[in-house]
Amino acid sequence: MFKADKILSEKLELRKANNCLRSLTTSHNIIDFCSNDYLGFSRSLELKDRIFKFSKRFENIHQVGSTGSRLISGNSALVESLESFIATYHEAEAGLVFNSGYDANLGLISSVPQRGDTIFYDAYAHASIRDAIRLGFAKSFSFKHNDIADLQKKMKMATGNIFIIVESVYSMDGDCAPLKDLCQISQDTGAHLIVDEAHATGVFGNGGKGLVVKLGLTHKVFARIHTFGKALGCHGAIVLGSALLRDFMINYSRSFIYTTALPLHSYIILKSAYDLLNEDEEFLPSLLYNIEYFRNELKNTSIQDKYIDSPSAIQCFIIEGNEMVKNAAAKLHIKGFDVKPIMSPTVPRGKERIRICLHSFNTKEEIKALLQNLDAIL
Repeated sequence: MFKADKILSEKLELRKANNCLRSLTTSHNIIDFCSNDYLGFSRSLELKDRIFKFSKRFENIHQVGSTGSRLISGNSALVESLESFIATYHEAEAGLVFNSGYDANLGLISSVPQRGDTIFYDAYAHASIRDAIRLGFAKSFSFKHNDIADLQKKMKMATGNIFIIVESVYSMDGDCAPLKDLCQISQDTGAHLIVDEAHATGVFGNGGKGLVVKLGLTHKVFARIHTFGKALGCHGAIVLGSALLRDFMINYSRSFIYTTALPLHSYIILKSAYDLLNEDEEFLPSLLYNIEYFRNELKNTSIQDKYIDSPSAIQCFIIEGNEMVKNAAAKLHIKGFDVKPIMSPTVPRGKERIRICLHSFNTKEEIKALLQNLDAIL
């Protein structure tokens, strides 16, 4: 037994005592209301067919792995053309692909703000944003969630270049950032706005281009992060911004420089997914219809007081206490619904919740049955 095992055991026992021990699970033959596969791309036969046809163009390439970082041997004409295509799609000047959304936030936020600069980030910002801030050298302050007045108050403490970091759609509440107000503040103060569009990609804007594009704010945002592992059903992410920003990250972003590049098949899948997103007229309207249907059907229940208002695919109901929310999720699981409890410390104590993710493939009958069962449980 290693000496550190004692500490590890004590930490796990503490999680058990607080009823918040995490474990890996698998689900079979139950209705998906928990995955980030908002458009159903990961199960799309049409996408699979596109991937197969696109792959045929690379039959003479027998290399499975990327063999190194992009600065050494992992770069290709395919990924560079793909970055240009995605940047154009989202109305940006340039983009740089990272291996995940987590890596993208780490690479951007830990390298661009310098010592003496100041970061202001929303209190509900994702863990990857918080970790990225810790890896950098800038001062940082959180502001109350979506609270413009608190942000303006905190900004009086700023020095150097100012960076404001938010998510366009928040992963635990499903609500949206006040991007127009944030852009106005950025213009008034010279601050640089960074927007993580992870849960808006493929969901908001014409062709799923994101909330920034939908609101016409592309030229007012310093950088955007679009991840591919949610609505696009793929893997990886891209940081969008200026060509200057792209060149800087190639030289200073450690999560880009010091990691093996994505393999060829990842780029093939990603290009196929973007083509489908761009050309298909079914997936996104179906998702938006289901979101509206869910919100309307909710009016026929008695659980509206527990509901966190959200226009996105993420719909949540507060159930205080880890034990209570776990029991509610277990009962829904027995009824055939794959819904996950979100427990503290992932969310603050007292803000535990059932988190429901809606998809283009969910039927009206499934949504109605889910709400009826949730109403009966709560």
